[in-house]
Amino acid sequence: MNRATPKLLNAIRHESVESRLVPSLERRRLRAYAIMLLADGAIFQFSFALAALIREGVWAESRAMITAQVMLPLYFTIALYNGAYGVRALDSWTFASRKALIALAISAALLNFVGFYTKSNDDFSRVVVTLGLTLTALLLVSLRRVFAMVIAARWGGRVTNRLVIDDGGPGFPFDGAERISATYYSLDPSSHDPFMLDRLGKLLRNQDQVVVSCPRERRDDWAFLLKSAGVYGEIVSEPAHSLGAVGVHRYDDLDRTTLVVSTGPLALRARILKRLFDVTLAGGALIALSPLLLIVALLIKLEDGGPVLFVQRRLGRGNQFFDMFKFRSMRVDKLDHDGNRSAAREDDRVTRIGAFIRRTSIDELPQIINVLKGDMSIVGPRPHALGSRANNKYFWDIDRQYWQRHCLKPGLTGLAQVRGHRGATEVEKDLTDRLQSDLEYIAGWSLQRDIAIVLRTARVLTHSNAF
Repeated sequence: MNRATPKLLNAIRHESVESRLVPSLERRRLRAYAIMLLADGAIFQFSFALAALIREGVWAESRAMITAQVMLPLYFTIALYNGAYGVRALDSWTFASRKALIALAISAALLNFVGFYTKSNDDFSRVVVTLGLTLTALLLVSLRRVFAMVIAARWGGRVTNRLVIDDGGPGFPFDGAERISATYYSLDPSSHDPFMLDRLGKLLRNQDQVVVSCPRERRDDWAFLLKSAGVYGEIVSEPAHSLGAVGVHRYDDLDRTTLVVSTGPLALRARILKRLFDVTLAGGALIALSPLLLIVALLIKLEDGGPVLFVQRRLGRGNQFFDMFKFRSMRVDKLDHDGNRSAAREDDRVTRIGAFIRRTSIDELPQIINVLKGDMSIVGPRPHALGSRANNKYFWDIDRQYWQRHCLKPGLTGLAQVRGHRGATEVEKDLTDRLQSDLEYIAGWSLQRDIAIVLRTARVLTHSNAF
């Protein structure tokens, strides 16, 4: 039998990675939360309307409906904070029911407390309120049981994607989890190979929980990679301090302990806010700037007849590759798709219109499309080309923390850019200054900071290092 060549093996592994890609359950969960919220609101209205009909003979009697409408925002506030609409609530209907009933009891107690001090309790029928609460409680529990049945039938009972990476460590028989071999996919946590990191990023895509089982000497490297990938990651048991662990997870049924070494930089609510900000701003910018985009595209085409856009592979979230769009600013025969040579002043590769759009940052505007596609964000670490160097060293050879800047989506602009760290990277400090700003941005993300960076970007669109 002929042995497969390394090139063929890489192709096979690439196809295997593509076949391993799992669909995201996050959107499905968000739809489920929204439906549950709407259904709970309807249950409150229906229960108190029915209670009034049973007691008073009047459907939706006004005082009963006022009670429901006052209690509902209290219930939602408590339920949203106590986990009644979380992942675990979708996974266990008994947990979801318990949390919903606790929220209902607390909201009823608060309403009664306010009614006592405002002396308005006598205006409402205690029988109607009690009956309304009882019906609400029964229907809330029933709804969650129905949800569990639908999830079992439509989702196969799975509400999270879980992955176990076996890298030669102790066995970890995690029920319901996908399992892969690090050896099969050539995953070396100590490697700086961007193609390996892209392969790992694709395997981790859409995973809600990743557990790595590996020998003691490889645990530090795996902890670093999981942090860089921006996923919720655990490593089977090791002293917490050396790995930078943020928590301990005990699996009693497996008789195993894992250390939580990464949770991702942003929680669900923060990711939703950031994505809404991105889509709103990018959509508005695309409409407002469309005349300028068309004029620039026409000028580029008229100058030499070449393609309008320059598409270059860049490193994105989770160290995965993506195709980034720019207006083409260089001669067709001088295009540098790997970014091996940084642009310089009086660069002979740059066209006349190219010099203008680079100086004014107009060449970056097609990345609005990348933002709408979800490859990029409005604000984040700027994506770099694979061949980017400083002092003739690849960026990741200068500082290993370089990979951690990719735990968030890359941005059109970022904290480093508004601080003036842009242009060619001639010395190592050019890279380390940007990296420090990127890691600072990731550690202290807030929507207010994104807005501030966007406003500050308007003042640095033209820059002495933009050429």
